[in-house]
Amino acid sequence: MSYTAPVKDMMFVLNELAGLEQIQKLPGCEDATPETVEAVLTECAKFTGEVLSPLNWTGDREGAKWNQGNVKTASGFKEAFKGYTEGGWQGLSHPQEFGGQGLPKAVATACMEMNNASNLSFALCPMLTDGAIEALLTAGTQEQKDTYIPKLISGEWTGTMNLTEPQAGSDLAAVRTKAVPQADGTYRVFGQKIYITYGEHDMAENIIHLVLARTPTAPEGVKGISLFIVPKVMINADGSLGKRNDVYCASIEHKLGIHASPTAVLLYGDGKGEVGEGAIGYLVGQENRGLEYMFIMRNAARFGVGMQGIGLAARAYQKAVQYAHDRVQSRPVDGSAAQAVSIIHHPDVKRMLMSMRSQVEAARALAMVAGAASDAAHFHTDEATRKQNMAVYEYMVPLVKGWSTELSVDVASTGVQVHGGMGFIEETGAAQYYRDAKILAIYEGTTAIQANDLVGRKTARDGGATAKAIAAQIEATERALAERSSVNAKAVLKRLTAARKAFLDVVDYVLANVKSKPNDVFAGSVVYLKLAGITMGGWQMARALIAAEDAIAAGSSDAFYTTKIATARFFADHELSRVPGLRDSVVEGAEGTVSVAVEQF
Repeated sequence: MSYTAPVKDMMFVLNELAGLEQIQKLPGCEDATPETVEAVLTECAKFTGEVLSPLNWTGDREGAKWNQGNVKTASGFKEAFKGYTEGGWQGLSHPQEFGGQGLPKAVATACMEMNNASNLSFALCPMLTDGAIEALLTAGTQEQKDTYIPKLISGEWTGTMNLTEPQAGSDLAAVRTKAVPQADGTYRVFGQKIYITYGEHDMAENIIHLVLARTPTAPEGVKGISLFIVPKVMINADGSLGKRNDVYCASIEHKLGIHASPTAVLLYGDGKGEVGEGAIGYLVGQENRGLEYMFIMRNAARFGVGMQGIGLAARAYQKAVQYAHDRVQSRPVDGSAAQAVSIIHHPDVKRMLMSMRSQVEAARALAMVAGAASDAAHFHTDEATRKQNMAVYEYMVPLVKGWSTELSVDVASTGVQVHGGMGFIEETGAAQYYRDAKILAIYEGTTAIQANDLVGRKTARDGGATAKAIAAQIEATERALAERSSVNAKAVLKRLTAARKAFLDVVDYVLANVKSKPNDVFAGSVVYLKLAGITMGGWQMARALIAAEDAIAAGSSDAFYTTKIATARFFADHELSRVPGLRDSVVEGAEGTVSVAVEQF
């Protein structure tokens, strides 16, 4: 099945919810007119639908292949990457001074979704490169920026993020890779990194690894970690490529999903390069501040993984809708036809499809609104406004990552269910989305890690100020709904109000107990994250309902708006309605989890 990007819905969200008109007024965002943005999205839809999408199934079947330290990507990937970078997609939101297009993050968010929906395995490579660019823009020297960023944007080189080691998964305090300073100002890097996405491949002539390591005098724990640039191939003074560095791909992992994305085990300083013993690396920023810099890259990657979840869920939904239209089975339960009909007429299939659709649209809206907050945080002329928007964006990142990826597993599973027995057969394609989805809730920080971040850094640290400020905005939407007479607006208002109150109850519970009863609070942290995600998604769907009703009132007969209203109502009735129960699980149920003795398991 080919992929058709939902450009119309994306433009609706950008215009009506993310505030594209206001984004365009920000310094540096003047080119993001509605006409330009729609043209960009339309062209991206064409590339992802015609070039990337056909490689998704074949790439899964073929996978990436390792041979004596080298990795060959699946057929067509190398050519697709060339087309991707030549089309300017790698530099979509990066500065023009380095060869990028400088478009807002909110716009890039839509394109990220298309990339991931069309071919998740392929999209991982440019996503990690985006993160490397962000880290260098923030912490790199001018020379490092000039050396690496233009080549990363052009696609001549790609980037990776090297954190995990065999003994150090998410606990980066246990990192052992060492970086020994040299007389010439470089470092020699020794160690092993695992789970390195696109750590070795044949799509670009060089790979720029950003590596966490310790210097010999570094203090223990996370305060002793530094960040280093370690090129796969050394770069000569004139910019040409030189000797092969001492970094070697020992193997690639055999995984449940994303088969076409090579996940490498990398050995640094194993003596297999041409530069002598130890991989040559260059310090980024200051020693012992590597984790701080890496989190810039990691936050970009976490938002990107959230977009992977949304894109994959959207693709699974499209596949399920097509199958439901085509599959004929059983007569209607209401006796409206004497013969079997396509299963899309059956009530429970409608329920499943609406569940998939409403969750995708809510998550898409939340992500694009978060992207708009990031744009305001970076480009607005008023410092207070920048800080406020940065706080909102940072609060939203664990929701975009955690809620959207958990949602993708559920949506992909429902897609298999819509297919029935055929969904369990690989040849139909539905199973691939289910397999691919599972990793999204694991890498770049599991859902629990996102939830811990939401509790600690994003709620407790500022005394719940950001969460309560967002709740105040939700309440403003409730007031707008209360002014409407439609049945749908009243129904959504009821659910949104209950969800906001439950959300505030949980925020207050976290603030009151995070120091005195940390185990209780963190036992409910994932539930808090899901509750917050559903509430924020429901808020955006409520805003979408208002915009759709206004469009109809203004004379539009476009069925898009009536469908949007129905989708918003469904999300309120079936998803927002869950929030009060989730509130009870956090506020009243956490103690029951913590009180269970380890011996009872």
